[in-house]
Parts: sequence; structure tokens; C-alpha cells
Amino acid sequence: MLEFIRQPWPWYVAGALIGLTVPALLLLGNKHFGISSSLRHICAACLPANIPFFKYNWRREMWNLFFVAGVLLGGLVATQLLSNPDPIQVAPATIAALESHNVVVDSNLMPSSIFSFENLFSLKGLIFFVIGGFLVGFGTRYAGGCTSGHAIMGLSTLQWPSLVATCCFMAGGFAMVHLFFPFIMKLF
Repeated sequence: MLEFIRQPWPWYVAGALIGLTVPALLLLGNKHFGISSSLRHICAACLPANIPFFKYNWRREMWNLFFVAGVLLGGLVATQLLSNPDPIQVAPATIAALESHNVVVDSNLMPSSIFSFENLFSLKGLIFFVIGGFLVGFGTRYAGGCTSGHAIMGLSTLQWPSLVATCCFMAGGFAMVHLFFPFIMKLF
């Protein structure tokens, strides 16, 4: 059984399982799937300041905090106890494309030539961790939700704003990979 869980699962199994969370949450109490709103709930719970954005009944959304904690705990268990010991398979075309930008492809989920502790306090760390993190947070707030909220929950409930947001997320991702990333990697 453990070997069955450890093997790489095809995308159509994982995608279907993620997609089934939407009807499960709707059936269990008309809850909406989303991760980014939990940061607002945490701030509302921990910062009792008189800031209008954080003045709401965050306790009604407590289930979301437990959901996110479960996602984090599941990720921790999966990476520490159930991870596949085989090297991660990357397509040869992707390896060639990354190496053309001086990104060494290793067996990690994220290339350590970019995402490592040594890069945290460097120009590379400033760009990828600080500026990149700020842009992700800004985009999530500006779009009214993150990719999981819009692309999984919003599209499955036929929300027009989620379709627009998902198209913009995809366009932004393509622009980043094909236009900005090569330029950024020339800085190092």
C-alpha cells in the first residue's frame, strides 16, 4: 500500500481529486475553496487593530484556517514520509531551456540554483523571493483571489470574473517565462 502511495500519480488522478474538493465543500456547508483568503483571516485574528479591512467576523471562516493547516500538514507528511525516492523526471526540452538560462536542473522540486538559502540575501533572492512574493500577493489581492480560488472553485461554478482572472494568470505566467525570465537571468 505504501509503495502504491509513493509512486508518481498521473495528472488525471490528482486533478480529479483536487476538483472533487469543490463539490465536497459545497455539500458540506456551502463553503468556497480558496487559500489566499486565509492570510486575511489570520491577520484579522492576530491584529485586533482598528483596520476596516480586518474588521469582520473571521470566526465564521475558521474552517478555512483548518483547511489550510490540513494542506500544510498533508504536504509535510507527503514530502517527509511518502515522497518518491526516485529523481524527479523533467522533460529534456525543459532541461535544455533552463540550462540555456544558467539554471541547473537537479533532483529537487525547485532548482536550488534559484531557490536556496544561500540566495536569500542576494540580488537573486531579492528578485525571486521579495519582489516575486510581493507581486504574487499583490496580484492575488487585486484579482480577488488566487489561482486555486479562481481556477478551481470559480471556474467550476461558472464565475465570469474567475475566467477573466484565470486567463490573466495564464497570460502573466507565459509572459514571465518567455519574456521576463530570460532577461532576469541575464543579471546573474
